[in-house]
Amino acid sequence: MTREQTSQKAYAKINIGLDVLRRRSDGYHEVRMIMQTVDLCDDLLFEKTQQPGIVLKTNNDELPVNGDNLICKAAALLFRERGIKEGVKITLTKRIPIAAGMAGGSSDAAATMRGLNELFGMGYSTRELQALGVTLGADIPYCLVGGTMLSEGIGEILTPLPAPPVCHLVVAKPDINVSTGFVYGNLHADTLTEHPDIEGMIEALKTGSLQGITDRLGNVLETVTVKEYPVIEELKELLWSKGAENALMSGSGPTVFGIFVNREEAEKAASAIKEQGLAGQIYVTGFCNTEDRSCGQRER
Repeated sequence: MTREQTSQKAYAKINIGLDVLRRRSDGYHEVRMIMQTVDLCDDLLFEKTQQPGIVLKTNNDELPVNGDNLICKAAALLFRERGIKEGVKITLTKRIPIAAGMAGGSSDAAATMRGLNELFGMGYSTRELQALGVTLGADIPYCLVGGTMLSEGIGEILTPLPAPPVCHLVVAKPDINVSTGFVYGNLHADTLTEHPDIEGMIEALKTGSLQGITDRLGNVLETVTVKEYPVIEELKELLWSKGAENALMSGSGPTVFGIFVNREEAEKAASAIKEQGLAGQIYVTGFCNTEDRSCGQRER
């Protein structure tokens, strides 16, 4: 890597607990959720160019490569804020499922902010990047740091939590895309009768109890998404039948993850999902909390 280049990994997240408290007067939703990085990532390469502007290339033709992409929005924001006159070419190798409830777009934007801050010597602190990032997306402040976090407000108030115990994850995304706007727009937070035990989840993390964590998995957005897409419940039931400690939809969906103690059982569950055609993208992976992240996911 030369002084004219740098690279970043953009890690996916899941929600092991997601509660929505109310809809605010500004249209945003007040949330209380526990975010967790998983070992599944995109790669981004940044190269300075003499020609002004932002050029985005990617291996996934489903993604826009213009100003509609959060990567381009993040780059344009930093260039504008710092008055950068040079240009940048960004090459994205996409692995995180799209429109999947795993913050793939937000994580790519966060990686772009980190990468350009380094490449152009912008001098931003992480907190400053978070303050800018939240103007583009509520998950970006979390994605700038990752790990295990309690996320409050609209997602920008972050409190670090202890990492969960080592285990194995099956992550499966059905061949459907879910609009986050649709899910939140059809959620009636004031009528919810059941809420995840976020406080209990925090205590389970502090004591390192995997069972305490899996017993408390919960996501109120399932009340909307599962009704629209029954395959989500089918995936959960298959994961339970194959030995998962528990299973849950991540974010607004449709990705479902199952937590396993045994790697062999996780592999068998992933194979069963593939055989039954319930998901197009299936990974066997794990939680990711260390700085020495290797992006060691294995696609099935």
